[in-house]
Amino acid sequence: MTQFTFDARGPMSHPFDAPTIIRTKRDGGALSDEAIDWVIDAYTHGRVADEQMSALLMAIFLRGMTSAEIARWTAAMVASGEKLDFTDLRRDGRPLALVDKHSTGGVGDKITIPLLPVVMACGGAVPQASGRGLGHTGGTLDKLESIPGFTAELTKSQIRQQLCDIGAAIFAAGELAPADRKLYALRDITATVDSLALIASSIMSKKIAEGTRALVLDTKVGSGAFLKAEADARELARTMVGLGVSHGVATRALLTDMSVPLGCAVGNAIEVAESLDVLAGGGPADVVELTLALAAEMLAMAGLDARDPAETLRDGSAMDRFRQLVTAQGGDLDQPLPVGASSETVTAPRSGVMGDIDALAVGMAVWRLGAGRSAPGERVQSGAGLRIHRRPGEPVAAGEPLFTLYTDTPERFAAAMAELDGAWSVGSAAPPRRPLIIDRITER
Repeated sequence: MTQFTFDARGPMSHPFDAPTIIRTKRDGGALSDEAIDWVIDAYTHGRVADEQMSALLMAIFLRGMTSAEIARWTAAMVASGEKLDFTDLRRDGRPLALVDKHSTGGVGDKITIPLLPVVMACGGAVPQASGRGLGHTGGTLDKLESIPGFTAELTKSQIRQQLCDIGAAIFAAGELAPADRKLYALRDITATVDSLALIASSIMSKKIAEGTRALVLDTKVGSGAFLKAEADARELARTMVGLGVSHGVATRALLTDMSVPLGCAVGNAIEVAESLDVLAGGGPADVVELTLALAAEMLAMAGLDARDPAETLRDGSAMDRFRQLVTAQGGDLDQPLPVGASSETVTAPRSGVMGDIDALAVGMAVWRLGAGRSAPGERVQSGAGLRIHRRPGEPVAAGEPLFTLYTDTPERFAAAMAELDGAWSVGSAAPPRRPLIIDRITER
């Protein structure tokens, strides 16, 4: 018997419907290519309701996906919108050295902000389709939009012009993989963020569609990452590398630690301020280390080896490129960055050495302060955030500040403080040091 479902245009005859697809995955079955194509297209165009897709996302979260399902889900999301092509662009008569980077998300992970100017200063061209905050992790667009006047809503002609003129454009995905845009917002509020299949397909659908030729992935592992176990993070990295290569994008990944926050600032504007410190030749050592490591990978993949990326931080050329980028996108770095109107400070109960700081707890605290979203489209507070005054292993004196929290809505402090409770310690000895860069993963 033929099944009929109804959409806004009337009855449609086809072999698929949302309840059957949900039930298949709920019961541990694999979805066919045709079923995946249908449900992605139907949800993109409003013929599958948010409630139904939420149920399917939870079923995927609980049951997982085969590699074939992930590949098809990714391809269907790429096909849901346009695919950019920059192969015709030239600078000084030569094709652009197109390369991009993406992080799977972490706490204090502002690396894109100093990284792009370093790569630009070394001759690379970076078409950076970026996202907003997801769960407890901040989004690059939310951070950059805390700069007065900055916009990520660029036309295709603006993106092309910036790539030729200054070597980068940071833009909202827009019509790239529009299915992912809807799913991304839904995952954020349905506790389905940390799924290997959904993370891999979300990231790679946008990156494949944005038109880059090479891609370096920063795959996080630890308490502040979406995937806490190293084995899972490795599998995610391998999955994404495979997806990229199969779509003609040279792809490799670094596996990096996210057990403690990156740097000393977590939030939106506060992370931009720390990034400016890095571009000025200073900043936290871990942020500088990861920025330069990723820059080296990106430049190698783009065939650019004439310049030391560290030199661009020392001589100011990376800062100059960042100012060009911000100005091109309407921003004004001469205006002050916003800071939450209210603040609270956590002080040391005794003298000793700062122990580990749980990245997830810090991320949740900052989310509670208003730096993240609890509903799709909700505005974030640009000035909400948290400053870490003492990093793990540093000496601490009784009564000195350890954390400062910022928000425009002081009633949020209690919930944020509750997230931090038990997430840090002051002891008599430094905690064991973990390598920031754990491994490098390339095509099998």
